[in-house]
Amino acid sequence: MKKLLPVIALFCISLGLSAQDEKVDLEMVKKIRQEGLNNSKVMDIAFNLTDVSGPRLQGSPGFMRAANYAKGKLTEWGLTDAKLEPWGEFGKGWELEKSYLAMTAPYYRPLIAYPKTWTAGTKGKLKEAEIFLIDETDTTALENYKGKLKDKIILLYKSDKITPSFKADASRYTDEELEKMANDAPQTRSQPDTAFRSMMAAMRRSTLLSTKTKEMAKKEGALALLSMSNRGKDGTLFVSGGGSYKASDPENLLDIMLAAEDYLSLCRLAKAGIPVKMEIDVKTKFYTQDLQGYNVVAEIKGTDPALKDEVVMLGAHLDSWQSSTGATDNAAGSSVMLEAVRILKTLNIQPRRTIRIGLWSAEEQGLHGSRNYVKNHFTDPTTKKSNAEGDKVAAYFNIDNGTGKVRGIYLQGNEACRPIFTKWFEPFHDLGAKTVTIRNTGGTDHLAFVGVGIPGFQFIQDEIEYSTRTHHTNMDSYDHLQGDDLKQVATIVASFVYNAAMRDEKLPRKK
Repeated sequence: MKKLLPVIALFCISLGLSAQDEKVDLEMVKKIRQEGLNNSKVMDIAFNLTDVSGPRLQGSPGFMRAANYAKGKLTEWGLTDAKLEPWGEFGKGWELEKSYLAMTAPYYRPLIAYPKTWTAGTKGKLKEAEIFLIDETDTTALENYKGKLKDKIILLYKSDKITPSFKADASRYTDEELEKMANDAPQTRSQPDTAFRSMMAAMRRSTLLSTKTKEMAKKEGALALLSMSNRGKDGTLFVSGGGSYKASDPENLLDIMLAAEDYLSLCRLAKAGIPVKMEIDVKTKFYTQDLQGYNVVAEIKGTDPALKDEVVMLGAHLDSWQSSTGATDNAAGSSVMLEAVRILKTLNIQPRRTIRIGLWSAEEQGLHGSRNYVKNHFTDPTTKKSNAEGDKVAAYFNIDNGTGKVRGIYLQGNEACRPIFTKWFEPFHDLGAKTVTIRNTGGTDHLAFVGVGIPGFQFIQDEIEYSTRTHHTNMDSYDHLQGDDLKQVATIVASFVYNAAMRDEKLPRKK
């Protein structure tokens, strides 16, 4: 260990010198702060992406409303080449046009419910049907129910108990948590523990049972299948996909997510032998005329003759799920990125490198928009690494962790960027942003860029209510956005993008 101390000391000194050498135009940062914090349009942008556009499920009219709004604004602000760029075939669009579900016996009771995406409706009229309870834990026992499911609403028995929450839905990172992140060593892949393996196995069995039940119910002519999220309570539904969107696949059986309190009540009644009846009227629409997926793309052209062909990118996914208007996931990120480029254009910056914004589609189905953009533009088909065009990308910055303010940035293992970002955060310490962590974070569009070797980064954000209340739920509405936080995020993103566009060198890549 003693032999390593001089090496470690030399490394730390070199990082410190690199941070000191990093140039930051503090006068421009001051202007960005003034525009971003005092003249922000981020909440007006968010209003148009949520309340005005509606749910933005991939391929739906709501997504296209939002995409065309974004394209129009980018053109209005003076960006060039604003367009809806096709990236390849996605599949069918889907929209919910009507939804009504209520218990009518043993008494009338409205239910908190939402159909899953890409599932069929009830073919245009109100129907009354009986609940049919399936009380099994494995697929082989389903044979006992054959021939009994026609015109029924299928309910898989659950005996779950709802437990109260003793933690707040919303939280911010503490200084201690942020310090721990800043001091983390590079992550290594670890083996899942026994409890995790057991949980995953139970989830697979439950999913298989539900899938087999749905297949049998559809074949026999059942009206619908009812579902319950393992995470939701207090009327919050974690609801997403329920059918295939591929063009060649048939319509799936209507699958309706119920609030846990309603679902468990139905289970107790049916288990006790009390007849339960329901009224159901659901109308859905599939869109098959245009199966392409589209990203929204626009640029602020670079001005340096030697660097203008290099690109700094910023982006977020524009699509959402269907049960609300996708405010924290991810109108927040899209609004911030739109606001960031608005700030830069308002200040009439003359970036050395080209700045390009991308608002991605079909992120919720597997990062399709960003992955295909990277594949179409930046990937060598032989090596699967960045091609000549990809080598010109200086950096990609992403926002997709809800409405919380920026507290720092994930390096994705790219230690060489630590002193650079540390310097860039200095003007924002008073806004609570300074943590630089070696950690990786996943699940969103920066991974498409990182995958081919392009420096891609996601910012650390306070979670607020993200995992507990809004992410993929019926509560993900405009009202859960924090305006002051989003102003801060847009301001910091605009500064980072500007700094990356003005550096003498591109950001270093991982070795």
